[in-house]
Amino acid sequence: MQRSNGTEPTTADKRNASTLANRLARVYPAITTALKYEDPWQLLVATTISAQTTDENVNRATPALFGRYPDPDSLARANPDEVEQLIYSTGFYRQKTKSIISLSEDLVANFGGVVPASLDDLVTLRGVGRKTASVVLAEAFGVPAIAVDTHVKRVSARLGLTTETDPVKIEQDLKALFARKRWAKLSMTLIQFGRDVCDARKPRCGSCPLIDRCPYPDKIL
Repeated sequence: MQRSNGTEPTTADKRNASTLANRLARVYPAITTALKYEDPWQLLVATTISAQTTDENVNRATPALFGRYPDPDSLARANPDEVEQLIYSTGFYRQKTKSIISLSEDLVANFGGVVPASLDDLVTLRGVGRKTASVVLAEAFGVPAIAVDTHVKRVSARLGLTTETDPVKIEQDLKALFARKRWAKLSMTLIQFGRDVCDARKPRCGSCPLIDRCPYPDKIL
């Protein structure tokens, strides 16, 4: 597979990526999303709500949301004011309410209320972008997919895995470097590593298991 710029990663590039993945797998052997869900639809909604808030905030809000609206059909017909009250604590509640009601309407109208296990289909749902779709594919269906959020973007750049800033191009670069079998867990691993060690403002480079392979010039030791 080629990088976003059309070049092929070298054997050394792929070996380096494999080493990084192996080390991180030892640190996070059973990594998965912290969002609580019971089915792909709940994960789709929870991931949409998780934008610009913590997973903990989402997990506190979703039990009442799913208790009131247990399926796409009921949420598609929901009163927006009621939904806003239920997810108010997650922030940006008006836009999030619009998104989760709209995606539920699309699921009912176009997919019989069943979440599709296809990236192309998922991104046709209003309010669902490539990142959210990739999370659902990887976590709910075990489909090889890489979701690029701010943590993945930052860590990938610092580790020299990409020079791109566009999430779609970063995704392509990572897919070119890492074995397909790694894709489904790679995003959550990099996200957790970004939270625990490779912090945006104050990376804990002194305790980083990848420090000898990290070209980031502004290490904090």
